[in-house]
Amino acid sequence: MGSKGFYQEYEVFSKRTDTSPLQYQFSMLAPNRELALIMAQENFMRREPVADIWVVKREDIRKMNLEERQTLKRLDNKDYRNTKGYGYLKKKWRQYEQGMLDEKEILSWGEEKKGENG
Repeated sequence: MGSKGFYQEYEVFSKRTDTSPLQYQFSMLAPNRELALIMAQENFMRREPVADIWVVKREDIRKMNLEERQTLKRLDNKDYRNTKGYGYLKKKWRQYEQGMLDEKEILSWGEEKKGENG
């Protein structure tokens, strides 16, 4: 059995805390998943503290093919789905409020004159 068949490729992920997201760290070669986990632990013991380590055999990870990735492309007319597309609303609301204040102020002028003449 050659060395190419003995070692398998693994991808290593970690979490800094129990609530933090899983992050990709590195690839490695190991004869099995138990040794892959031990080797990953040894690597992290020399680096930074982690709360959890995941080791996944690369061949068990399925990624999208080219045709599937094409379905992820966004259509150009979908800006309204992004919150940044609503940035103009604050300015519009301010203009609307200013218009309301002006209208209220104008109406109050008529009330003052009525009070003075009454």
